[in-house]
Order: sequence, then C-alpha cells, then structure tokens
Amino acid sequence: MLAHLHVSGDMKQHLHFFPRSGLRLLLTVIVVCIASAGCAGVPRAGGEANDDPLEPLNRKIFYANRVLDGVLIRPAAEAYRSVVPYFVQDRFRNVLDNLAELRILANNLLQRRWSAAGTTFSRFVLNSTAGVAGLFDIATSEGLPRQSGDFGQTLHGWGLGEGIYLVLPLFGPSNVRDAIGLGVDLYSTAPGPYLPHSSSDAVNAVRIADGVDQRSRNIEGLDVIEQGSLDFYSQLKSIVRQRRQVTLREVRPVKDDPANDDLRDPLAPPVPDPAPAKKPSGGASEPLLDLQAADDSTTSEEALDQPPESSLSARALNER
Repeated sequence: MLAHLHVSGDMKQHLHFFPRSGLRLLLTVIVVCIASAGCAGVPRAGGEANDDPLEPLNRKIFYANRVLDGVLIRPAAEAYRSVVPYFVQDRFRNVLDNLAELRILANNLLQRRWSAAGTTFSRFVLNSTAGVAGLFDIATSEGLPRQSGDFGQTLHGWGLGEGIYLVLPLFGPSNVRDAIGLGVDLYSTAPGPYLPHSSSDAVNAVRIADGVDQRSRNIEGLDVIEQGSLDFYSQLKSIVRQRRQVTLREVRPVKDDPANDDLRDPLAPPVPDPAPAKKPSGGASEPLLDLQAADDSTTSEEALDQPPESSLSARALNER
C-alpha cells in the first residue's frame, strides 16, 4: 500500500495488480483512522484508555461486512465446497500457500528470524520440487512446519505500535499497523508481482478464489463463535487479538494489557497483584509448582485455540 503513495518509474507497471476501487477504499479508511488516532487516548468511564475510539463506525463496517458475507461470500463458499472435490480444494490451497512462502521468507529476513527463514526457504524448495509445484505439502510431513511472516508483523518487530482498532471493509478486524501491512502483503504476495501486465484479470480472479476457499474452511468455526456470543463484534475482536499476539510474540514480546480484554467486566474492581509467596519456615524448600499459575496458563492457552475467523473478513489470521 505504501508503494501507492509515491509512484514513479517501474512502480507504475505493478499497480494494475490491485483492485483499484478496493485499494482506494482501504487507503481512505486508513487515512481516516490515522487522522482520528488522537482520540485513542480518550479514557473510558473506568479510567482506561479507549483503544476503539471508532467503535460506532467500526460496528457499521462490521455489520456491512456481515451482510455482504450473507448475501454473496458465504453462498459462494458453500457452492464452492459442494461442487469442487476436496482433493482439488486442497491442491489449490497448497499451491497458493506455497507461492506465499516467498512473501513469508522476505519478512522472516526483515525480522532477522534466521531459523524461520531457513525453514521457509527449505519448505519452498521442497514443495516446489518434490511437491510438484506446491500441489502437495511434503515439507510439513518432513518436519518443516509453516512459519508466520507478514509485513504487519515486521512493523511490530521494528517497534511500530498497533494504533487504534479498526474494521476494514471485506478484510474485517485489524488496526492501523496491520492495515498498512496488509497493503504491502497484497502487493508482494504471489502471483501478483510475477505475472505480466496482461494477466491482471487472472491475478484478481486468483485472489477472489483464494478468499472464497478460505471462507469455505471457516464456515462452521464462525458459526460456533457467533452462536456462543452475546456480542459477536466484541467476541470476534477479542479472539482476533489473542491469535494475533501469538504470531507477534514470535518476533518481539507483546505487553499484555488488561485494558484490551474486551470480555472483562468494566464495572469489576481492578485485580490486585498477587501477594508474594511466604517462604516456608523451618528451612523447608519452596514448592516446585504453583498449581494456580498452572491452571491460569492452561486457561490462556485454551482461549487461544479458538476457531479462526473468515479470511475475507479478517485475512490476518490465516496468513499472519
């Protein structure tokens, strides 16, 4: 996306790879949110910083996305799943994932995650050769798991804060930093940068098919989240953030902020810091395991294992 702010020379020949109307809308949303970032420090009733100052606008976009999903995207995903054999779906998914390894590799290098970069490079070579141009994911079975790597994650590693929370048209839950990263990822993810000018329609068709395929893989997961939510907007926002923090921690530690817990009762009293454990008398050694801490850790891990969100509503999760 940043490439669109200054266009010169050879850069112009790549701009056709973007759906221009969609990019203009995405850029407009980001500019509005950055201009409104001064509101991010407005305190709530409980004295906490409000990280969602655009909530009324975000909710409108959120529900507009749901309407579009209900009338167009989900029906297309259901039709795709019912018509296209699972074997073909998996081959298509594997090919796109293999092409994305180039973008992941670039971000691994920018993040100075050398081990992850080596794994990503090995995956791409192995799946592109033994996996027949990426049709089969041989690398995972050989002990080379897929790595994370997107430009929003890279910006986090460089120290850029996430900014205010926002909901993007079509792409769903995000923030200022990840929205900028999304624009760069759209530009740098294959096949866009590697096809000739005359193939722009084919590139857009592949991207639409990619979104439909990912939506088809999250139909039941989103239904479960919505059915178990009193407020689908807040629930999805919380789940997206928790999952995003997992990938961000792979680059740089993320400070856990209780004010960002959308499921916490705003009227509840603040939780005091735990009192330091008293050293047992008589020279007895301290217990080797804090059972309460272990229970809390288990709960946190279980909370992160929620079903993923829609790729078209929140592309962040499956790629990031």
